[in-house]
Order: sequence, then structure tokens, then C-alpha cells
Amino acid sequence: MSRKIRVVLAAVAVLALVFSGQVPALAAAYVPINGAGSTWSENAIRQWASNVEQYGMRINYDGVGSTSGRNQFASGLIDFGVSEIPYGKDDGAATEARPKFPFAYMPIVAGGTSFMYNLTIGKNRVTNLRLSGETLAKIFTNVITNWNDPAIKTDNPGLVLPARKIVPVVRSDGSGTTAQLTTWLVNQYPDIWNAYCAKAGRKTPCGVTSLYPVIPGSATTAQSSSTGVAGYVSQASSVGAITYVEYSYALNLHFPVAKLRNKSDYFVEPTARSVAVALLAAKINTDKNSGDYLTQDLSGVYNNTDARTYPLSSYSYMLIPVDQENTRFKVAKGKTLGDFSYYFLCEGQQQADQLGYSPLPINLVQAGLEQVRRIPGVDAQNVNIAKCNNPTFSKDGSNTLAKTAPFPQACDKVGTTQCATGTGGATANTPTTGGTKNTGGKGTTATTSPGAKPSSSVSSAATATDTSGGGAVDPDTGQAIGGGDGGGTDTATAIPVSLTSQLDPTLKTVLIVVACGLLLGLTVGPPLVARLFNRGGRP
Repeated sequence: MSRKIRVVLAAVAVLALVFSGQVPALAAAYVPINGAGSTWSENAIRQWASNVEQYGMRINYDGVGSTSGRNQFASGLIDFGVSEIPYGKDDGAATEARPKFPFAYMPIVAGGTSFMYNLTIGKNRVTNLRLSGETLAKIFTNVITNWNDPAIKTDNPGLVLPARKIVPVVRSDGSGTTAQLTTWLVNQYPDIWNAYCAKAGRKTPCGVTSLYPVIPGSATTAQSSSTGVAGYVSQASSVGAITYVEYSYALNLHFPVAKLRNKSDYFVEPTARSVAVALLAAKINTDKNSGDYLTQDLSGVYNNTDARTYPLSSYSYMLIPVDQENTRFKVAKGKTLGDFSYYFLCEGQQQADQLGYSPLPINLVQAGLEQVRRIPGVDAQNVNIAKCNNPTFSKDGSNTLAKTAPFPQACDKVGTTQCATGTGGATANTPTTGGTKNTGGKGTTATTSPGAKPSSSVSSAATATDTSGGGAVDPDTGQAIGGGDGGGTDTATAIPVSLTSQLDPTLKTVLIVVACGLLLGLTVGPPLVARLFNRGGRP
């Protein structure tokens, strides 16, 4: 049998396997889609986009801030937008353009707006800072300007804080994170916020804003994007700086965040579970005929009396086209956006905790999937909540994370004690002093408030160490004069995140067949071509 005939027979055999079903045919192609907006949600979106590449989806995302994302989506420049606040909810409401095509808000991920900081006592990085809401409000309005302010000392009885200037770092771009912070300020501390706005030249009463006002000549500095503010604070030269940013950024940079005082007088970190507990008190707009369907009212979250709650918790939205095509979004893109949305509402939520977010509860996932079904061109048959692998789901319909959330330790209660445990991405403990009686650490039994439940899942801190030396304290460093530096240097280490990706079995089989075909072609192709073009030769 000639070589040419053998090549033809091999090709026919491969095609026969494909059509017989023994080798799956190539799956339907996905059309690439483009989105832009929130940097608060960016870490989660980029990870999910990376995960679905194995299925042939290409999701391009540009973290340009919520305001820009809303504007680009309304102008039809992108296929989807991402924002922490809906249209018309900040001080630009009167002039903000809305989409001229049907669209919907779809919850995508929950999380805590954290306060990442860079502070040292001597050579030790502070990792266990505690701040009340009023103290934070005064820090970001330039009322409290030094770290050794009496209000901060009251929040931190176990720390001898330095007389170092505070550098508040705010967003310079239109930001949903800024809108979240100022929504909280308007709701909880309107007098402090209005007084600041008046000094900054804003009209009062001062409402929610996406553009943080900065008073010229103040210590406040402005940086663009979540990456920008977090990167500024994390620099070695930025000791004394503090910013507001999604918890994920502090984890990635191995930096601490402030524990925020809640309405039960406990200082709590924005973990996935504390956020899940907090959002049980969120009010969701359930009017499907409303233009704000599925948007959130967080006043109940701010005032939640559960001891486990983190007050500045919220979730973000994806802006999606629904019901009909528009000039930008054609049905060919619907399969990509629909399948991507189904993936992150279900499977993707498993990674939320690792990434520094909190998974969406079942009510928001169910409502979100209803919106996914409205995307033009979506493969609606694949959108099935019964197959949704979300870590918050339970048989009785309750939020598993909120149900199993541990209660805070006794040393996190307002009073004369303070936990030494590191927060955020900074796992090293901070030695405590000045009246600390209990750090909840090794050899110490932490007690809980009446009705609270102790939990072994709370990481333990080292036993408190008195570093005061019993003498004078250097006002610039907080270090005891003649008493050493109070301990070793910060030994915070990264928390590894395992994101195992496996190739889809169908795609794997197809790639094997293609590889075999290429190998076969490279082996027999050149001699065959040479013989066919050699007029004197015989096939």
C-alpha cells in the first residue's frame, strides 16, 4: 500500500472516531467579551476570568473604577460593567447618564471595605490595631491627625502608639469604594462628615460621593485605583499611612487591617464569615418593576447588633444587558456572558474566601440567576441553581457561613484588654502592654460575653508581653527608652492560595487528537509532498 493511501486512510479513521462519538467534536466557540469598572471587585473578576479560559472563554476586564465603568456601560462601549453603587446614588446623580437600553443589576460577590494601614512601634509592625467608627471618621476628616491621639489610645489599651502623623490615603478617581465609605459616614457620622465637607468647599449637608474631597494643605493624599492606594500604604516609606480598600488587597500584600468596632462593642475583622453575618441585616430591593431591583440598603448592616458582624460589609453589582440586543451587545456574546455569570455565581464563589471576599448567599444567587436568564443569547438550559456549588448553601436555606461564624474573643471586647493576634495578610502577633489581661493566646482561656459562643476556629495569639520597660517612652517611636525594641521584627508570611485548574475532559480529548494529527502530518507530510511534486517519481 502506498504512503499516500495510508495517510488518507488514517485521516478517514480519525474522522470516523469523531462522528461516532468516541472522540468529542470541538465545542461551540465562545465570543470574547469586554467589561470595565470596579477595582474593589477586580481581584475576584480577574481570577474567575482566568479560571474559565480552560473552557474557551475570554473575558477582558479593565479595573478603571466604578464611576468610569458605569459611564462606559451606559455609552455602549463595553459588554458589562461592575460597580459598588447603582446609577444616580452619589453627588453626580443629576448628570450621570443611564443606559438607553434595558439592563439589570446582578450581585456578584460580597466583601468588607477594610482599613489597611502601615504603622510600627519601634521596629515592630503593628498588626492588631483596633478603631471605632467615630475614630475612623475623624481620621479621614483630619480631626484626628496623630497616632497617639487619646481616642486611638482608648481603642488600643495594649499598645503604646507613637506620636507619628497620620496620612489618610483616599481615592483620586471616581470610586465605588469611596461611595461605600461616604454612605457609611452619611448614615453614621453626618455631623463629622458635613463639617469636613464644608472645609473642603462642598455644599452641606454633604451626601454620598464617589470623588473624595481633599482639603489643600492637609496630610491626606489621593491615589488612583485600589491597587494605587494599597500600593502606596504598603511602601516602606509610608509608615503612618492608612487607606480604605477591599480586604483582598491587604491579604495579597501581607498587610494588616484595623478591627472595626461594631454595635455590640466588639472589634471585628472583615473575614468572609463576619461579612456573611453582617449582610443578614441588609435590605434588598425585591421590586422587580423597580429600576433598582436587587440593589442594597446597608443601614441595617451598619447597626447590626450581632457580636460577629463587620459593619462595613456590602456586595458589588455587575451591570448586564437584558431582554434584547443593543448596538454593542449581540446575541453571539450572550452565551459567553451567560456561562461566565453562571460560573462565578456558583462554582466561583468557592474561591471568594481565599481571595479576600465573602460568597453570596442563596437569595442573591437565585435572584442573580433570574437576571442571567434575561441576557440576550444566553444558553438558559445551563442556568440551574440545583447544580450550583456555592459554599453558603444549606439544606434548610440558611447561610452556612453566617451560621458557623465564630464569636469574637473576649480580648476583642471594648475594655482594658486587647488581642495580640495579627490581622489581614499580616499573621505575626504584636506584643501588647498597658493593662492587657487577656490576649486569647496560648495558655490563656478566652471568655465570651453573655450569650456568646466560644469557637476553636479563631486563631490564637501569643501570650501578652510587657514591653514598656517601666520607663519613659520615645514619643516618635513608641519604644521604651533603654528597654530594647520590644521584640523581634515582623515575620508575617504570605497565605498561599491554591487555585487548581483542570482541563475540561472534552477539550483534553480534542487536543490529543489534534496533536496526533499534527505529529502524523509532520512525519509523512514532507516526503509525500516531495513525491507528489516530483514528476519523475511514482506515488
